[in-house]
Formats: sequence, structure tokens, C-alpha cells
Amino acid sequence: QSLVSSSKWLQRYGLKRNKLSLSQILSQIGFQHRKDYVPTLGKPVASRYADGLFPQYKRAQDGSVYNLTAKKELILHFVDCLIGAIELYKRRMEWLTSESRQIFGVIQEQCIVIVLDFGTATPAEFDLCRDALSMVLVEQVIQISRFNLIRAAQDLMKWQQKCTRVSEHTVKSAVTWLWKLDHMTAVSHTSSAEALLEAMGDEAVSS
Repeated sequence: QSLVSSSKWLQRYGLKRNKLSLSQILSQIGFQHRKDYVPTLGKPVASRYADGLFPQYKRAQDGSVYNLTAKKELILHFVDCLIGAIELYKRRMEWLTSESRQIFGVIQEQCIVIVLDFGTATPAEFDLCRDALSMVLVEQVIQISRFNLIRAAQDLMKWQQKCTRVSEHTVKSAVTWLWKLDHMTAVSHTSSAEALLEAMGDEAVSS
């Protein structure tokens, strides 16, 4: 199943709930060293009772100082949580940069048209493009609702007249259509723009 946006993904794996940002961790393992305004001195003064009593951490971002009061066990707990979060991010990045997602990104829209413009690709490049397109159809398009394919050419070619409901049958049909395309067709200077306009002419299309 396709993973969704980053914020939903974070919630799905509990990274927000586990409070693993630096500010959230510091608030759970200590307390901020405060300054207060002293009227007789006419300036803010930091309390000194904690000096030497607690280990302290100074945030580089804003210079705020935290007195650390947590026991070693709690620190180690957060170490384990952070290592787990890092592993989840690694897995997320590996997923985002694998297979068809490496070329096309993650398709999140539910109704799409893929416009094919092969230009003057060599036969080897043409087959490489069709391999990549077949991969995105089988891996990603199969998970959305509706789709269509349009080839930019002097005589514009459409797989279907309108976006078609996704099913195993329609995806296989689109892949078959893709591999039956001729390598070279007559291309005009405006064919790409015309294909895009044709794609956007379907009111159901979101991308």
C-alpha cells in the first residue's frame, strides 16, 4: 500500500506522539534554566542555585540552557527511540527512491493522465521509457482510481477517450497498448502542448 504524506506517515508510526524533537526531549529530561527581571538591578538575572548541581545543555538555536535531571535509564530510552525513528526514516527514504518512485515520485492523485512524449528517442531509449512506464503502471497506477495515456504526436494518440477505472485488466491493457506503439511517429512543434491540453480537457483529471 502506498504511503501517504510525510505528516500522516509520522503520525502512522507514532513519531509525533513519542515526542522526539529536541525541545520535546529536553522538556522531559530536565527543565529550562530561567531568567527573571530584577527591578533593583534593572535587568534579567538567571538563577544560580542550579549551577554545579545539574549537568546543563545549551541550545545552539536560541542559547537557552536546560538543567538535566533525568536518570540514565530515561536517557537510554530516548536513545533507543531516536535510533528507531532514524531507521524508519531510512526505510521511508529507501521506499521513496526505489523502483518507479525513483523516476516518477509518488503518485497521490486518484485520477491522472500520463502524457507520453518520446521525441527523437533511439530504439533503445524508447524501450527504456516503456519499461519505466510499465513499471509505474503496475506499481502505482494500480493503486489509484482512474487513469489514461496520451501520446504526443502529429496525430495525437489516446489509449482511451476518457480516464478509465483502474483494474488489473485495464492496467494490463494499457501496458499492452504501450508496447504496441510505433517507435517513431510524425511529431510537430506543438504536439506536446496539444497532448497536455487534451489531458487537461478531461474535467475528472487531477494531475
